[in-house]
Amino acid sequence: MNVKEYLKENRLLFDGSMGTYFTSLHPYCKENVELVSLTHPNWIKEIHENYIKAGSNAIKTNTFCCNRTYISDETVLSDCISTSYDLASQYPAYVFCDIGPVSSEWKSYEEYKWVVDQFLNKGAQYFLFETLSNPIGLNEISSYIKSKNKEAYIICSFSIQSDGYTKEGIHIQDIISSLNKDKIDAIGLNCGCGVHHMHEILKEIGSFIQFISPNAGYPTVVNNRTQYQLDPDYFATEMISMMQKGIKMAGGCCGIMPSHIQALYNKIKQTSLIQSDFKNKKNIVKNSELSESDFFKKLKNHQKVIAVELDPPSNWDLSKFMKGAWQLKEYVDALTIADCPIGRARMDASLLACKVKQECKLDVLPHMTCRDRNLNATKALLLADYAQGIRDVLLITGDPIPSSEKDEVKTVYQHNSRKLASYITSLEQKGLMSHFNLFGALNINAVNFDIQLKLAKEKIQNGMVGLFTQPVLSKEALYNLKRAKEELDVYIMGGIIPVVSYRNAIFMENEINGIHVCDQIIDLYKDLDRMQSETQAIKISGTIMKEIEDYVDGFYLMTPFGRSELMVKIIDFYKQL
Repeated sequence: MNVKEYLKENRLLFDGSMGTYFTSLHPYCKENVELVSLTHPNWIKEIHENYIKAGSNAIKTNTFCCNRTYISDETVLSDCISTSYDLASQYPAYVFCDIGPVSSEWKSYEEYKWVVDQFLNKGAQYFLFETLSNPIGLNEISSYIKSKNKEAYIICSFSIQSDGYTKEGIHIQDIISSLNKDKIDAIGLNCGCGVHHMHEILKEIGSFIQFISPNAGYPTVVNNRTQYQLDPDYFATEMISMMQKGIKMAGGCCGIMPSHIQALYNKIKQTSLIQSDFKNKKNIVKNSELSESDFFKKLKNHQKVIAVELDPPSNWDLSKFMKGAWQLKEYVDALTIADCPIGRARMDASLLACKVKQECKLDVLPHMTCRDRNLNATKALLLADYAQGIRDVLLITGDPIPSSEKDEVKTVYQHNSRKLASYITSLEQKGLMSHFNLFGALNINAVNFDIQLKLAKEKIQNGMVGLFTQPVLSKEALYNLKRAKEELDVYIMGGIIPVVSYRNAIFMENEINGIHVCDQIIDLYKDLDRMQSETQAIKISGTIMKEIEDYVDGFYLMTPFGRSELMVKIIDFYKQL
């Protein structure tokens, strides 16, 4: 009887973890657990047997990491998949080909297809794509499998955190909406959270889920080893309460051992699993009634706003920074504060933004880079920012860490600015966060500006309302700015950075990514002293502001070397033109 027929009157009890269970049995084995199928097949057979004895009637092949990202030798990889499938097929249980996430999102289908073909060559019929954080490639690979075997049964299971989001910031409801239900037989949740939080999530979206496989709670580290301490009876009781709501396929992920499966098996025999479906809660979008910033109100009212960027100090001394903020208060509509520019540690941009907002009563847009924070840290910071009156943020992917520091300072890059915008927008739509006006960056100095326009359109689609451009210091940048105004339905803040010396011009042209200073401007600074260079900077910057004013909704001035008084002079010069 195939799985689809079996599930009409029965339930499938899957096995638990392969990896953590294997580690508990063989703590000193340093080999990749998938390769153990080739080197010590009896160890893998023992694990399958123990889960079967515990009550599992569905088991997963030992192939979670069997893809070309983790095992580059295709011959070894193919042998590993084939052997693992054969090992699992020896037992009286439904065998599901276990396929974990692949690393290349742009080639997900091709990577999945290579692995799937190995299984199809073995006559495999049941597939479990698990621990996924995005739906990329799943509709295509599911259609491919069904074209090869109409009787195939496909489960796509996603790893979510306790708030319903994957590590890439995509809510499970949005993932479910994107999946082709005609080709994918079941959608599941696994890993990421324990039974309690998975149960809470199911209360929101339960009737869409047919497969659950939670972790054994949350791990602790004891003597440098990750351990799970979930009581098997507690696990079984919580799982039964979910299965009574219509879940027909259940198992366990990280930390779930045969003892947990045995407890669940016993509880199933003792319990009448009368179906009482989850009642899905409607996705209600909460409209924030809290005030918008004056800066954004002016943008909406088509006033030509001015925002000036200040770099935070690299030490504890705030005096120069705050002096600059107070000096600019009467001249600008908002400050923007860079977030550790050029990958160097500086005072936190969000904390400074809150201080400026509270003390100077000035609107502030803190930059928020994806380089240094995961989604949890980002969400926590945004909540605090909002509580302190911040309503606008500038999302950027972030400069890389200098190579000399990479051994000590690790980047995060869990997402890019586009994905971060989508995540924040989703939080707002789900009523989990109040509204922010999201801004991004636009590199008008890029050699291939068409790519930048494509990325900008993705940013807008994901919730950004405005873009701050790199500085205009060439005819090419001006041309690209005009194109952006014509092609993008978004507020555009035109970038202005004063060149303060000949040496500064040469440095920016050669060493600062995203800035292009044309030769004509560089030549204007030859043989000028400091005062002459400043006069030139004021004239050039003010003139560029006048030249671009018809193509922008406001101006974005970047302060060099903390010289806030220079920014005041540039603004005065522009207003007199």
